[in-house]
Order: sequence, then structure tokens, then C-alpha cells
Amino acid sequence: MSGFFGVASKDDCVTDLFYGTDYHSHLGTRRGGLAVFGTSGIHRFIHDITTSQFRSKFQQDIETLQGTLGIGVISDFEDQPLIIGSHLGMYAIVTIGVVKNLDKLAHDACAQKSVHFSEMSGGEINPTELIATIINDAATFEEGIERVKELVRGSCSFMLLTDKGIYAVRDRFGKTPVIIGKKEGAWAVTFETCAFPNLGYTIDRDLGPGEVVLITPEGVEQKAAPGKQMSICSFLWVYYGYPASTYEGCNVEDCRYRCGAMLAKRDTVKVDLAAGIPDSGVGHSIGYANEAGVPHSRPFVKYTPTWPRSFMPPHQSVRELVAKMKLIPIRELIQGKRLLFCEDSIVRGTQLADTIQRLFDYGAREVHMRPACPPLIFGCPFLNFSRSRSELDLAGRRAIKELEGREDIDFAGYLDAGSDQYRAMIGRIAHHLRLTTLKYQLLDDLIASIGLPREKLCTYCWTGQDPTGQFRPWGGGLQE
Repeated sequence: MSGFFGVASKDDCVTDLFYGTDYHSHLGTRRGGLAVFGTSGIHRFIHDITTSQFRSKFQQDIETLQGTLGIGVISDFEDQPLIIGSHLGMYAIVTIGVVKNLDKLAHDACAQKSVHFSEMSGGEINPTELIATIINDAATFEEGIERVKELVRGSCSFMLLTDKGIYAVRDRFGKTPVIIGKKEGAWAVTFETCAFPNLGYTIDRDLGPGEVVLITPEGVEQKAAPGKQMSICSFLWVYYGYPASTYEGCNVEDCRYRCGAMLAKRDTVKVDLAAGIPDSGVGHSIGYANEAGVPHSRPFVKYTPTWPRSFMPPHQSVRELVAKMKLIPIRELIQGKRLLFCEDSIVRGTQLADTIQRLFDYGAREVHMRPACPPLIFGCPFLNFSRSRSELDLAGRRAIKELEGREDIDFAGYLDAGSDQYRAMIGRIAHHLRLTTLKYQLLDDLIASIGLPREKLCTYCWTGQDPTGQFRPWGGGLQE
């Protein structure tokens, strides 16, 4: 994943830019970058933040930056922001999303003119550089931005830092949030609204899907109206969105309380306490405990000073080590107890299996698991919140293959929570995880918890259906 923050201020913007970008650190652990437009042009810093926090890497840099316009980004993979020199002028660019037709677009660009792309590690093309190339092929920024929206398959929200101001662009189907904030003398744009309160900003509005605005210290000018079709990622509220953030008027933490309550309403199991797998499972478990009337406790405590998020490292062995070392069990709250854990989701299940075994090793009598979303069966083609190389990495998909003995199957039965196939899949996952019971959230309950109409939410990873028409059903790849 990635997250960005931008500021247009009548006074110096650097302090707000620094802290606003830092509030996106949960969305990435590999690269951080800042770019500021001042009297002598654009100045930029990019650092590797794999082994250190964003703040510590940029603390000295910001003392040398000065200007009234700035953009910042936290990224998992590519170096950003990029500074681009073109016939449109000098500008900086940051992007969020996944360009699934990256190779085709790069091939087409190279075939049309003398264009070359620098490579990232692993031989991949930097998607931010590709987006800039498409923009540069147009007569104006506005035309280039529309061309990007037309050509990209997957998702792409981005910002351009120019001498005119900051262009903020939301993905044409609104897969990720882009939100405008304001305070006296300044305007800001963000992925996460949790960046606003402590910097004095209030939410002005969410950009609509595909909407384009130009932000200056004087205000926000719409350059392209929003489209009619919204398909924002539901997993924002389930997992990777920050609890203090609000998207489309729906707060993450509040949603997670409702989500946990929905799980409890459909449950009959008798337990001694409810708990959440830190951190993102905690909001769900609070909602569960409040609704079920059972004590809420912390049998695991997360050691936060040094251990990062476990899903980010590229190697499974490192992810497993981080997952183990960051969670410290408390025997007094485990031994002899019937425990119910809420988790945001079960992705691969490898880390969770080790966590569950540790609970039994510490004397747990029973361990029940209640994921806050339906089984993940299809890999997300729109966002990089997981770096699984194959859909068979997903616990749900592996269980289906074990049951079917082949990959070419009809998934319909496994998507129906009332079917024998669905129950067999859940049973197989529970068996592999050594759980006493396993019960997933129903999709209708999750949608009700978020509070947006179903047609405005992307549920591809659970249903395999893409209402935007970019991808064939059930993980079938890009449409021709």
C-alpha cells in the first residue's frame, strides 16, 4: 500500500507536510518522500524507511526545506515523489494504487516514441514514472490526467506538485479515498483523515470517483467533475484504514465496533473473554464484547517500540518472525480460559496458526476465532495490501483446492454461507488452524456495518465480481 498528504498554505507548509505524511506510516514501510515547491523550484528528499521510522529519517531534511506547496508519500515499493521535467514544466508526482496493465502501457509508450524507463529492484518499472510519461504526452496537465484515468487498469490516485498548485486526482472508481481538509490560511489533501485533527484541519469533503481538483493557498478549484460509479475498497474499514480516519462519512473505529457487534449477534458460543488480535482486530473485539456481554481482555500485548507490521516484509520467514516477536502472551489471561478472538481477516493463515498454537501452549482451554469479513478467496487486482504471489496463498483458496483437487471450479457454492461447500471450506480452514470453532462475518453484515450502499463498495476479494468491468469474474484477469 501507499499513502499521501499534500499542503497548500499561505505560510510555510513544511511542518504540516512532515507530520501529515508521517500519519500515513501504517500504510508502508519501505520508502518515504517529500517534495516542496519554493522560491528556487522543487526540492525533494526520498529515504529508505525499512529499518527506521519516517520521522527519524526526515527530521534533519525538513530544516532545509521551505515553501508554500508540498506533497509527501509513504510507499512500500517505488521511490516517490519523482521530479519530472517536461514541456508542461517542472513538477513532482506521487501515486497510490496498482497499474495492472503496466507492461502493456510501457510497451506502447516505448513503441510510439523514444521513451525509456528506469527499473526498480527486481526489474520492475516504476509505475509513478509511467503515469508521468502518460501525462507528459498531453498538451496540458488536465488532458494528461484524463488520459491516465482512461488508460490505467487497476487503480490510480495521484498528486502533481506544480507551480500552479497541487493537482489532486482520485482513482476513476474511487478505490482509495482522497479527502480535502482546510484551516485558516491553508488547504490539505490526504488519504487518511487521522492526519487532520492534530494539525488543526477539518474535513471539507471527499473527492468523488475520478474527480480532479487544483489546490492552492486560496482554495480548491474543480478541474474535472466526479464520475457516477463508486467502488471504494471495503477492506479499508476491515483492516488497513487507520481507526481515527473517516472515509465517505464512515469512521473506521465506529465501523469496527458495529462489525464486532454483528458477529456477536449471530453467535451462541460460551466463552470467558473476548479479545482482538492486535491491532486491527481490537476494534472488532470491543464491539463483540459489548454486544455479547462478556469481558474484554488482552491475552496478547503488542510490543510497539520496535516491531513493525508483519504483513509488510517480502519474505514469509521474516513475516512469521515479526508476527511472533511483536505479540507477547500473558499466561494469567490464557491458562484454563475459553478464549474468543476477533481478527480483521484470515489472509494466508500461517501467522495465525502459530499464534493459536501459542495460546494452547500457554494453557488455553478453547480458542474460537471470529474474522470480521468473509473468507478471502480472490486476490485483489486493485491494491497492494498483500504481496501474496498466488491466490493459492490465501487460506480460503487453499482449502477449496484441497476439497476439489483441482483449480478449474465453479466457486458459487463456496460463496454461499448456507451451502455444504462453504461449511466444508470453513471446516478445513479451522482444522488447519487447530481452532475450536471458526465463524466468519457475513458479507451483508459487513456492508451494513460500513454503512454505505452495496453498489458503492468493492467486495472483489470475497465475491470475485468486479462491477467496474475491468476484470473478468472470479479472478479471471483483465478484460480484453
